[in-house]
Amino acid sequence: MKIKIVGSGLIGTSLALAWQKSGHEIELSDRSAENLELAINLLGGANLHHADPEVIVIATPVHQILGALHTEFEANPEATFIDIGGLKTNLLLEVARIPGLNARFCSSHPMAGREVNGPESARGDLFTGRPWILTPSAQTEPRSLSIARELALEAGASIFELAPEEHDAAVALVSHLPQAISSLLGVVIGQGESEYLGLAGQGLRDVSRLAASDGGLWSDLLISNRSAVLPLLEEYAAALDGLREALEESDSERLIALLGEGSEGRSKIPGKHGGIARNYHQLPIVIDDKPGQLARIFLECAQANVNIEDLTMEHSPGQQTGLITLSLSESDALKLHAHLTSLGWLAHLPRANAQ
Repeated sequence: MKIKIVGSGLIGTSLALAWQKSGHEIELSDRSAENLELAINLLGGANLHHADPEVIVIATPVHQILGALHTEFEANPEATFIDIGGLKTNLLLEVARIPGLNARFCSSHPMAGREVNGPESARGDLFTGRPWILTPSAQTEPRSLSIARELALEAGASIFELAPEEHDAAVALVSHLPQAISSLLGVVIGQGESEYLGLAGQGLRDVSRLAASDGGLWSDLLISNRSAVLPLLEEYAAALDGLREALEESDSERLIALLGEGSEGRSKIPGKHGGIARNYHQLPIVIDDKPGQLARIFLECAQANVNIEDLTMEHSPGQQTGLITLSLSESDALKLHAHLTSLGWLAHLPRANAQ
């Protein structure tokens, strides 16, 4: 299909890469000439200009979506329109007031991203195995919904269909709350002793990763979705008060119960590809700090015919060795351990760890 993508940031450029690979003809546009040039270069240097695009995808920040829809619908009234914005309720109410557009519009939201923005961070596999939410309205034509579904599947995503209000409540829990908490943790980290941060392990990096996200973008999202976010922040504040009180009173039973409740809640997050959470095993491998070691491990995994679910890397400054920890199924972890140790790798026995 002839697809025009309005917005060549992280998501728009990643979509372009994914759909170009599927054989679609991609046109990109952006207010930023710099972003547009980089995105075009990533696509191989050619930017097609469709006189009659079949699909127009709005990949702008949330506050620009409606304006972009108006502009593009006026110029291309026969196209199918899709947005990928992070909020739906107010947008669909506004689109419902635009005769003609409401039938050709299917709102959607790929639940994928990174804490770094811009086309330089784009990846063609960004959506592989990730949820993609479709929020069609009562006016959305079946063909528009079908096209949105087809494009999401071609990007490698798993399809979910929600009402706009359900969508906004869901993303408040799984996206907006984590962002707010991570950002506030970053505030506390920034007020701590800077020399201590050299001791930080992967745990601090994991829980503070989202704090590196774009503040302007997230300010728009949090304010626009405040009715869903505020009750969750109140629940979090209550849990935080419970933790503080347990510490003040040295109440180990209450503290254990609270930490256990947190572990139980975390275990409810589905596993890979939206399935049930699996008990992966962690295989620690000590490696020399020199180029090519990670590539060699991947090669050995292929030789052993095992599937890596995830990995982490640890390295202390000045140390001549590093630690690669692979997450695998129990059987693959044991198989790979035997394979690596037979070749002289410093692989340690796998340990169970729920993911």
